[in-house]
Amino acid sequence: MKVLILIPARYASTRFPGKPLAKIAGIEMIVRVCRQVARTGYDLAVATDDERIAKVVRLAGYKALMTRPDHANGTERLAEAYELNADKSDVIINVQGDEPFIQPDQIVSLVEIFEQYPQTEIATLARPFPPSGNIAALEDPNLVKLVISEDGEALYFSRSLIPYVRNVPQEQWPHAVQYYTHVGIYAYRAEVLNKIVNLPKTDLEKAENLEQLRWLQNGIRVRVALTTAPTIGIDTPDDLKAAEEYSAQHPD
Repeated sequence: MKVLILIPARYASTRFPGKPLAKIAGIEMIVRVCRQVARTGYDLAVATDDERIAKVVRLAGYKALMTRPDHANGTERLAEAYELNADKSDVIINVQGDEPFIQPDQIVSLVEIFEQYPQTEIATLARPFPPSGNIAALEDPNLVKLVISEDGEALYFSRSLIPYVRNVPQEQWPHAVQYYTHVGIYAYRAEVLNKIVNLPKTDLEKAENLEQLRWLQNGIRVRVALTTAPTIGIDTPDDLKAAEEYSAQHPD
């Protein structure tokens, strides 16, 4: 099975312009992501609309693909990058360009899903929320929750706290049921990626601003692998400070 990892990276960002080029311990964030991804041994390329990012990526020895600047979301950029890439693949993995600490085994676990379940269309990651965790953190709408079927498929994603636990004080909910939080890494069959970019937005996607709900509403199945490894997504300059601290505590 041929695997291609694509890393979307935009320069323009409302909360953090130039984010992919921000340095952590002297190394550009996008280069750190490429280094982590390269440890899997799979082919990789950065999909960007900015020559500054492409230049840094290429100087570091990695492939950069120039995509249009007008994509509505990262999945559309991913699909264009796949078409631009000369070598075609069975599975395309989307790793965000602001995940400099992603672990290679997290990526490999997605590939293993396609090997174990050949009918898989899309795969993603989730992290079990610890029973001792703070319910206030779980309620954060920026932390996407999901519920998973007994056979490992996503039933629903939400910014709300799901599932609801009846007749139990809310602060005890993490003890009463296993919660899962979403880790935004996806793997797609090539033909499915081409399909989903042409689907219109659904009412649930518009309501929650979660693209994966469009897939579920259209009958596309999403299989879930579990991970306990920490990830630090970087959306703001404050997140970058936290990443600097984490890097200092976990040197390469």
